[in-house]
Amino acid sequence: MFEAIHLIGTGRAGGAIRARLRERGLRVTDGREPDPAADLVVLCVPDSVIGEVASALRIGPWVAHVSGATRMNVLDPHERRFSVHPLQTLTGDRGAEQLDGAWGAISGETDDALARARWLAITLGLRPFEVADEDRTLYHAAAVIGGNFLVALHRVATRLLAEAGAPPEAIVPLMARTIENGFDLTGPIARGDWSTVDAHLAALEEHDPDLVPLYRALAEAARP
Repeated sequence: MFEAIHLIGTGRAGGAIRARLRERGLRVTDGREPDPAADLVVLCVPDSVIGEVASALRIGPWVAHVSGATRMNVLDPHERRFSVHPLQTLTGDRGAEQLDGAWGAISGETDDALARARWLAITLGLRPFEVADEDRTLYHAAAVIGGNFLVALHRVATRLLAEAGAPPEAIVPLMARTIENGFDLTGPIARGDWSTVDAHLAALEEHDPDLVPLYRALAEAARP
């Protein structure tokens, strides 16, 4: 569907996307100034500058962004536009393989745009699903809760383990097995053992009072 693709921004997302497209045998260029021969320009820049970068592009080729929360109108004045957001955490230390098997949220305002978004997602190794433009922020909130907040929980748990004299890395197998078990809830909240929960809160109030609101909120969210 596309043969020549130009990427603007080659950070974590852009680097992985560039590597995958080249694996697929596509002609890929990158840099601030788009290749005139490109029939698709993909913006892999921070959300705050997508509009600025898009407005400076010539009208003609298709334009796409890879932001999760950003709506399509940020790509004005371009009408040939769509979005593909890899629902995956990406790092610059790894390559295209980190896209394998991940899902990808696609958005487009026409059937043609959605078809092109789906093509790009599949080409990247993603499993595409459509998200309505007006629901993108809600969708991205889910992504942040599932990804970024997992990092925050790991930081909190390792902090408490270290304070208790336990090895911080001991929490990783527990977190990994929770995922492997399909997020089956276990522990005092699943058992309805609220006396243990109260004991946790008392310990936190004594040693780490800043974590009490977090524990209370998560305990309520986890309540069956």
